[in-house]
Amino acid sequence: MFYGPLCATYTYFCRMQNQKTKPNFEFVALMAALMSIVALAIDALLPAISHIGIAVNSLDPTDNQWLITMIFLGLGVGQLFFGPLSDSFGRKPIVYLGFATFVLASIICVAAPSLEWMLFGRVLQGIGLSAPRTITISIIRDTYEGDYMAKVMSFVTAFFILVPVVAPAIGKLIMDGFGWKGIFYLQLLFGLVVCIWFWKRQAETLKPEYKIPFSKYVFLDGLKELLKYRETMAFTIISGFVTGAFLVYLSASQHVFENQYGLVEEFPYIFAGLAISIGSSTFLNGTLVLRFGMRKLSFMALICFSGIAILYALLFWNSPNPGLPILLLFLAPQFFCLGFMWGNFRSIAMEPIGHIAGIGAAITGFVSTILSIPIAAYIGSFVIETVWPLFAGLAVCGLLSLGIFILFSRRAVVAGELSR
Repeated sequence: MFYGPLCATYTYFCRMQNQKTKPNFEFVALMAALMSIVALAIDALLPAISHIGIAVNSLDPTDNQWLITMIFLGLGVGQLFFGPLSDSFGRKPIVYLGFATFVLASIICVAAPSLEWMLFGRVLQGIGLSAPRTITISIIRDTYEGDYMAKVMSFVTAFFILVPVVAPAIGKLIMDGFGWKGIFYLQLLFGLVVCIWFWKRQAETLKPEYKIPFSKYVFLDGLKELLKYRETMAFTIISGFVTGAFLVYLSASQHVFENQYGLVEEFPYIFAGLAISIGSSTFLNGTLVLRFGMRKLSFMALICFSGIAILYALLFWNSPNPGLPILLLFLAPQFFCLGFMWGNFRSIAMEPIGHIAGIGAAITGFVSTILSIPIAAYIGSFVIETVWPLFAGLAVCGLLSLGIFILFSRRAVVAGELSR
């Protein structure tokens, strides 16, 4: 198969390249900016969900949660197209194609006469943004590997987290001054600036000799190659469970804090505080991962993540919402754990498949995202009167992830012993 000799050659090339390549601030900042457009498109819209619902004649809060969830559907599906294309035509042209799709989608959202058209625009936004999101990971994998890649990913994610910290507050400020449509105009402006920056300052990272000729079989060949790596598939599924659990919070947070707790004005600041919790741990992970390793850090974080959710579910079983300080006391450390999980899980999944980084990032991203959407939709449908279903969902997803992690670790140990 074509991928066999390519794998060995690519691995050797990457090791030689990574010995000479040193990370720089601009590279990390640019990669974070590319990923941050996704966060801005999601989080800046949170304070405006109810206003958009009124504008498109949708007054059911659970229906309006789809404004957040459906962009993830586009993010998942779009990767299947842009990932393989980037392995054949290079990283940069596909990023430009994604930006063009995002512009068209934003225009549809602004002009949407109904919820259905708005959701279509959000899906298309996700498809467009899947290009910079996926290609960013591919560019990082083109340049770094192993724990060093995890370190770079952590710092990129730490910068990326800064957007959710301020996005809801910025979204509310823009909405108060210019209406909810102004949020979409802000997204377009930010995307234009980042696109110009990327065009001027980022070199193409896919070397011509490693381009894979495009054909109708490129996806199937990549999938067959990917399925050979059990570790990649295991941690892709784990990422899906964890992302799905968090997506419940993301889509229901506006309803929880504004409707259940009556904190309309305070919501952006509460959201920002919890985002800081994730960002601080993500940054800390970047400093610790080379010392302790991404597997150990992510495993310990996953244990804590599951334990906190289980504790809340047991303490507040069949009870009304606790006071806000108690709720934040549980959410903050749980989100702190996420910073040691997301980047590391994705790095573990991508580590063995650097020779097909584009299609690999596409398929793993697609699987984890598509897995997360039904999880979020199902659990989110129960977050109506209390926040308890959220923690129950976090607990179940955490335990399932732990089971896969432990099962895979045992198989890896046995495989290692047999190979001696």
